[in-house]
Formats: sequence, structure tokens, C-alpha cells
Amino acid sequence: MTEFSVWAPQHDRVRVLVNGTPHLMSPDAGGWWRASVEDAGPGTAYAFLLGDDETPLPDPRSRRQPTGVHGASQVYDDSAFFWTDQSWTGRQLPGNVLYELHIGTFTPDGTFDSAIERLDHLADLGVDLVEVLPVNAVDGPRNWGYDGVGWYAVTENYGGPDAFKRFVDACHARGLGVVLDVVHNHVGPSGAYLDRFGPYFAGGNIWGPSLNLDGAHSEHVRRYAIDNALMWLRDFHVDALRLDAVHALRDSRATHLLAQMSVDVESLSTHLGRPLSLIAESDLNDARLVTAREAGGYGLHAQWADDIHHSLHAVLTGESQGYYADFATAGLAGLAHVFTRVFLHEGTWSSFRQRMHGAPVDTRRIPGHRYLAYLQNHDQIGNRATGDRLTETLSPGLLACGAALVFCSPFTPMLFMGEEWGARTPWQFFSHFPDPALREAVRAGRTAEFAEHGWGDAEVPDPNAESTFLDSKLDWSEPSDEPHATLLRVHRELIALRKAWPELSNPWLDEVDVDVDEAARTVVLHRGGLRVVCNLGAEPVTLALGAPIGRILLASEPAAGEDDALALLPESFAVVQLAATVG
Repeated sequence: MTEFSVWAPQHDRVRVLVNGTPHLMSPDAGGWWRASVEDAGPGTAYAFLLGDDETPLPDPRSRRQPTGVHGASQVYDDSAFFWTDQSWTGRQLPGNVLYELHIGTFTPDGTFDSAIERLDHLADLGVDLVEVLPVNAVDGPRNWGYDGVGWYAVTENYGGPDAFKRFVDACHARGLGVVLDVVHNHVGPSGAYLDRFGPYFAGGNIWGPSLNLDGAHSEHVRRYAIDNALMWLRDFHVDALRLDAVHALRDSRATHLLAQMSVDVESLSTHLGRPLSLIAESDLNDARLVTAREAGGYGLHAQWADDIHHSLHAVLTGESQGYYADFATAGLAGLAHVFTRVFLHEGTWSSFRQRMHGAPVDTRRIPGHRYLAYLQNHDQIGNRATGDRLTETLSPGLLACGAALVFCSPFTPMLFMGEEWGARTPWQFFSHFPDPALREAVRAGRTAEFAEHGWGDAEVPDPNAESTFLDSKLDWSEPSDEPHATLLRVHRELIALRKAWPELSNPWLDEVDVDVDEAARTVVLHRGGLRVVCNLGAEPVTLALGAPIGRILLASEPAAGEDDALALLPESFAVVQLAATVG
């Protein structure tokens, strides 16, 4: 006997269609409908019929969509999967390194099983958490994942739910935690049938319909999002969630959805006996997200820090278009600011937004590990007109300098797949909806969005073309060739150095000092008794560090220290231990 249930508060009749046979459902409290059906075990196809409409609709909480987001749902049994990670005790964020990847382009085959074959590379690199772009059901054969509509189902494009569990299990076997990117701020443009069941939507944002989080009947809609988060953490053994664009969540209730989710996730963490983390992507520049609930915040564990990226990018590349403008103007002084205060905009004027933006950060109260720092990520590459990585713009030396600043920072570092060897393959925006009109709308919309971000009339690859997707796949022959092999070695050594020296993972921002010389293009990052010295310029430099040099722990190019002076070649870095701390 299998019990089917669905929330459909605005209908007076609901039937469940099981293997082609309709069964009348009974109303329950709060707008729920239920029916128990015999001989409907795992693998059974089912759908719902609302009112007198004979159109079968997939379950909003479907755990599997084997024929796509428009087809029938399938009964799925979580208990049937055999896990081998019983000894896994979890992985917290502080002190660890993240690696972001997209399953479809991480390997040539683009599946969970083929990704497993590359996990040893990540373990050898030294990363601790693998952050996976969204894997929920989406219309079409390829997508970044942010157009998902089946929030509870794993896309068959990558292998379905059991394959994702195999991936998580394999990560845990190698000591790697798993972070899953989830999207609760909107649903995709094709296959979203939620509004036929009930008042799930309340307006929309630039990406699509957004959830009704604070209107009538919103209690069950909020549970739809929170229960989804708990499902990934509980049933798929995921260790953390990255919450996409939380600034687009429209919620005016006294307890924000994020705060409520934080409470429920902490309860689940207590029950499971392993740390579970929530990481926000936010454009608000508001530390309230990562402030403890006891101090009036939402209690999330971390958030992406785009200002750190923007400052690094503008300093290293010289780009000043779109949202890079203020960061380019601020220059190295702006870089020093974000490395000690996280946000460049702390209630200050943003020329890109044409308004004041952000709020001040209390650097003595909030540790830096609650902010993720990165030189590249899927957005900052894929939202460029041609999806070009920094490899196309910067020398290997400057890439190494950027990596040194990220991995020696007080923040939680993150890499984007292939960044560790300076991959030359682009990562472009791609999707492919079956509806030709929707494909054309996506193409036109992306072109307009690129123009808004300062790319003007740049030639944009067709997001619908299969070649755009195939060009974005990693080339795994690169890491063994130069200069990729050397850059890969530098990343391994930086990660190992960060883990060996507590000064480098120290998260307290008020203990960080940064010296910069705009003319010489040098940056000196003070990390306790260590100095991270970067020469971003085209000429050799000799810098006085103000204290005798003990030893050079790591250098991207030959570096020489004498007394308190360090000589660096152009576009190189060195990590130095001062003599007073050598023991």
C-alpha cells in the first residue's frame, strides 16, 4: 500500500492517476489531499488530475521524473539505496576549502558516475568540500541547473537520484563533503506546474515566478522550500546547501524564511550528529545573514563575498566595465579594504546601482570564515559574454598571485573547476528547452543581459547550440602540460600551506593588515608572523618588510630574502616567515 498526498487547497476534487487508473483522493486539513493505493510500490508511474481537468500533472514533490519534467512522476524509495558512509561524521566550513563544479561539464560524459572517477584528483588537490551546481529536474538535455522546476527530483541528465547518492557516498569515502546548490528564489520557465495546484507564486523576479512566502496560504509554500532543503541534507547525505540569490526571496514576515530554515537545519543536524551548513549567495552586502540568531541575525553559516572577487578581478585585469567600475577606481586600496572588511560597499555609493549599497561589518564579531572568497566561480565566468576564464586575460604568474591572496586570506577559499590548473576551456551560458520560442527568448534575453553588464555588442555564443555546451567541458589532458602543471602544483602547495600554518586560516579580520603600493603594484598581506608578498607589476621589486626574514615558505618564482628585504620577480608571490617567529 502506498499513500499519495498533494497540497491543492483551491480545488474541490483531486484524483491520483496510478498506472493509468484514476483514484479519488480525500481532503485533509490545510488543503491536503490523500489516497492509499495498493500495488503501487517503487517504480510506479503516477500523476494528479485537478478538478475536472483530465491533464495529468507531475507531483510538485516528485522524487523522480524518469521521462522529464512534463511526464508522470515515479514512486521512489529512499531506503532501497545501500550507503557505505556510516562512519562519516561530516565536514564543517571553517578551516576548509571548497571546489565548485558542474556535473554536466566536469567530465566528457557529464554524469555523476563519471564525476566519481575524478574525485581522487580533488582529494589529492587538498580540497575538503565539493560544491555541485543544481541537480534538480529541469526541462531539456542540458542546463546550468538554475532553470529547475522539479525541486525534489534529481535530473535524469546526470543519472537520476541513485546516481547522485553514489556520488555523495564516493565523496564521503574520500573525506570530501558535498555542498549542493539549490534554487528557492524562482522556478524555471518550462515545466513549472505549481500554480495549478495552489497559490505557490507571488509575482516574479528577473529569472521567473517567485514563491508566495508571506501571503495567504504561504505556510505550506514555505514548508515546500524548507522541506526541500531538509530532504537533500537528510535523504541524500549532503553536508551543506548553497542558497541561490537569497536577496530575491520576497518575505516580509517577522521570521524570514532563511531564519526559519536555519532553525530547522540545526534541529536536523542535532538529530543526525553531523554538521550541516547553509551558505547564502546574496547581493545585499548585509552581515545580518551570517550573524547568529542569538544576536538578531538569520544564523546562516556563510555567504559568498562578491566584493572580494570584484576587487581581485579589477586589480588583476584592469577591467572597469559594469559592476567592476567602483572596484577599479578603488584599486589596490580597495583590495586592502575588502581583505579587512569584506565589503567595499558598506552603506556607500554604488555607481553601478546608482544608489547607496550595503551595511558596515563588525569585524570583531563576525569571523572571516563566514565569507567565501574566490578568484573565479560559475557566475563570474559564465556571465561574461564569451564565458572566458581569467586564463585568457592573465599570465600564469598573475593567476598564481591571485590564488595566493585567496588561499592566504582570512576567508573560506573556493575554486571553480579547472581553475587549479588554469584551464583554457571557456564556461559559457548554455541551455536547451524543447520549445523553440523559449529557446529564442533565452537567446535574446541573455544578449540583453550581457549588454546591461557592460559587454555592449560583444558576440555572444548561442546558449541553445550544443557546441556552446561541449566547448564548456573541461579538457583533462591539460593538467599534465605546461604551464598548467606548474599552476596545479602551486595550488596544491598553497592549500597544504594554509592547512599547515594556523596564521593563514585565522579568521579574525581585525588581526589582518594589508600594505599596498599602487605605483609599484605590490601587496603585502600580514598574517601573524607570516607575510604574503605579491608583485603584480611588470618589473622586479625589493620590499622592506619591517622585520628580519626567517625563511621563505613558498614562492611561485625564485625569491631572495636578506635581512628585512625581499626581492621578487615580476608577477610572482612569496610566503615568508619572519625571523622572530622561527622556532
